[in-house]
Amino acid sequence: MTLTTAVDRAPRSAVGRAATESVEAVLASLGVTTGHGLSAAEAAQRREAYGPNAVATHRASALAVLSHQLRSPLLLLLVLAAAASALVGEGRDALIIGVIVTLSVGLGFGNEYRAERAAAALHSQVRHRALVVRDGGSALVDVEEVVPGDLVRLRVGDVVPADLRLVEAEELECDESVLTGESLPVTKGTDPVGPGTPLADLTGVALMGTVVHAGAGLGAVVATGTATELGAIATGLSTHQLDTTFQTGLRRFSLLLVRVAGTLTTSIFVVNLLLHRPVMDSLLFSLAIAVGITPQLLPAVVATSLAAGSRRMSRRKVLVKRLVCIEDLGDVDVLFTDKTGTLTDGRVSFARAIPAEGSRALDVIRLGLLCTEEGSAPGAALGANPLDQALWAAPAVDAMAAWLAGHTRLHSVPFSHHTRTMSVVVRDAAGAVTTVTKGAPEAVLERCRDVPASARARLAAEFDAGSRVVAVATAPGRAVDLPAVDLHLVGLLVFLDPPKRGVERSLARLRGLGVTVKLVTGDNVAVATKVCRDLGLSGGPEDVPLEGGDLDALDDAALASAIGRTSVFARVSPEQKARIVRVQRLSTGGVAFLGDGANDALALHAADVGISVDSATDVAKDAADVILLEKDLDVLADGVAEGRRIFANTIKYVLMGTSSNFGNMFSAAGASLFLAFLPMLPSQILLNNLLYDTSQLAIPTDGVDEEQLRRPSHWDIGFIRRFMLVFGPLSSVFDFATFWVMLHVFHAGPALFRSGWFVESLATQTLIIISIRTRRVPFFRSRPSVPLVVAVLGALGVGAVLPSSPLGPALGFRPLPMGFFLTLAGMVAAYLVLVEVGKTWFYRAAPVVPVLPARTTRHLRSRVWRFTTGHHLPPTAPSVPGRDGRGPA
Repeated sequence: MTLTTAVDRAPRSAVGRAATESVEAVLASLGVTTGHGLSAAEAAQRREAYGPNAVATHRASALAVLSHQLRSPLLLLLVLAAAASALVGEGRDALIIGVIVTLSVGLGFGNEYRAERAAAALHSQVRHRALVVRDGGSALVDVEEVVPGDLVRLRVGDVVPADLRLVEAEELECDESVLTGESLPVTKGTDPVGPGTPLADLTGVALMGTVVHAGAGLGAVVATGTATELGAIATGLSTHQLDTTFQTGLRRFSLLLVRVAGTLTTSIFVVNLLLHRPVMDSLLFSLAIAVGITPQLLPAVVATSLAAGSRRMSRRKVLVKRLVCIEDLGDVDVLFTDKTGTLTDGRVSFARAIPAEGSRALDVIRLGLLCTEEGSAPGAALGANPLDQALWAAPAVDAMAAWLAGHTRLHSVPFSHHTRTMSVVVRDAAGAVTTVTKGAPEAVLERCRDVPASARARLAAEFDAGSRVVAVATAPGRAVDLPAVDLHLVGLLVFLDPPKRGVERSLARLRGLGVTVKLVTGDNVAVATKVCRDLGLSGGPEDVPLEGGDLDALDDAALASAIGRTSVFARVSPEQKARIVRVQRLSTGGVAFLGDGANDALALHAADVGISVDSATDVAKDAADVILLEKDLDVLADGVAEGRRIFANTIKYVLMGTSSNFGNMFSAAGASLFLAFLPMLPSQILLNNLLYDTSQLAIPTDGVDEEQLRRPSHWDIGFIRRFMLVFGPLSSVFDFATFWVMLHVFHAGPALFRSGWFVESLATQTLIIISIRTRRVPFFRSRPSVPLVVAVLGALGVGAVLPSSPLGPALGFRPLPMGFFLTLAGMVAAYLVLVEVGKTWFYRAAPVVPVLPARTTRHLRSRVWRFTTGHHLPPTAPSVPGRDGRGPA
């Protein structure tokens, strides 16, 4: 079932019935009044009855993780073959294989489950709030705490937190594309509709998960959680998100290994049959070879790396919605950001009022206070935008309470990102009606008559000084509905938002990481340019700022060229922000967008990594991949470095595993041609692989060389294939040298031969990480982490003593003579030296950083994400007052 199928049917849920009834009838059935809302006690009781306002759970499922571990077809074939072996009398071998497979699965399960729990913990920290009426006042509550009967205020940029019957609607429009597929916003009202009206035509309701596109409103909650339209669809909907670039790379790498394993396994099986060896032994050996070349613990290594990285980032106040987003963050090389709170302090303060001719400064402030969002009040301004909050906090406001109380709001047109203005119609104590308009100075001045030259000069001076300015104008009577209004300029309100302390150091860190920072803002071009110039973001005389009108005159090719030499994009609309991001993504590796407003949502969706902050609007947080608990570029630089470190450590495992595993399996295939016995038993191959993989679980603790953090690295299957084909046969040289020593120096039989190769192959496989982990000279110029060294030496120690231990005979081993270990030490030393020589040659011939082609796909973010919880949900909604037990109608 898809979300868009909802448009074709008439809803039978609570919201469908509520849409057919009058506002008064719905409020009566809910037991709520518009002026008071629910009491806190009543809300708590309903929360207990209905459960959290969520449509799905986000929990670490042990069963799901175990299923993922058991999903390997090679593993399944090995288990089946071992069972068949037991049936024909080879019970000991079957038991050993079963134990090794169980240990391998258990090890992977433990690490991956811990990573899933880390992701669930992160999820619980990303909070969304709704503005509701309770106990006669406005309150911000967590979305999960919204209950049927709550009165929810809707503003531009809000994600509707539940299914609502609209009680008030002021120019309200909602984007319902998530449910209906309709791209155009829907105009809303309060009138009931007829029975059987399709979902897309329910104009008197606002549906969970949709977005307030324009206007404002008040709605009564009639359904929450799974009783909503979104919840009903989500229960039968796969919300699987499309793979990120990192996951796509992992999948392509896995396909490479499948092809290599398939070729080797088939060849070895056929050769052994031609040599008239037992079919069951040949099959088990071939399957063990296939498992041996597969880095079974790669998911666990990746998950452990991401989980450890998420914990480090969480401590630095960076939350990620999905663990794989950490690697995507490391892939970023261009960051588009807004200005307020990122480059500037973010604590906007009111500075002064500049009256136009014939007005007083007091008039500008008073009218500015009248023209604010619903719910604003002296000293609180709950839910208002930062500029309104700063204006209400001005010292002069306290003396204006009586004057403001003498005015009644008759009508309002909420702020729109397209008009960049808002308007209210008010009536004063004498009965006079006035329209007050406030907004971006350019937009307001366009609608004013006879603007004095002195006012334009003062405005230009404030912009040049980097101040934020809002213009206030009036018109007599009810003029807001006219397409063009003949306004009179009253004056300007000036706000200060100085550059953030320490932001220059943060920008320098990002430059050191190869991340280019560009400013994309709806603010005035002069203000944006001054901030960038003060912070050293401008690129010189050719770096000419672009405004929204300039962008419309450029096609995509011309815009791509302009983006490369432009640092400031000012007075841009939400659609223009998104277009800038989309065009840039066609010509670079990774693009991030940092924003916190409703006008940033489109760009956040368009970016490879959308970044928002905890104080952002709901729609911005909903669209983002990464949430910053502090709006700080220094924290973001930490996230970029962490993502690159995780990717570098993942590649260490991949390069080491493919080269050493391929080399060992190549050696096994070659040995099968001249030996009269299997070079290693299937159980021994699996044990070798288990010890090797276990030692590599410490890779996430390893450090990364500084040069690997300076720019993003990407998956390059060709690079990995070349590495495998160069260093795999290099390890086989020493395997064949071991074969010769065992046969001609120690005159080994099958058991001693297998013991010698088991220890030698384990030594070369595990110790090569010391060299592969860095492009520098190991230990001297790049030291591995202590846990990694301990893990490698521990695995090697266990492998060396196994043949002489009491378990040795059961595993098919024999004790090795001391002369073998002396020979082994010499061969390992020679091997590591040869690897260093080969590494130097390889990296001179290969590109330093694999290059990623331009990406045209985008991973999907499900709106359902926002309405999930870390808690258990009841299997069915409880019976509550209402008509169907799923919520009052």
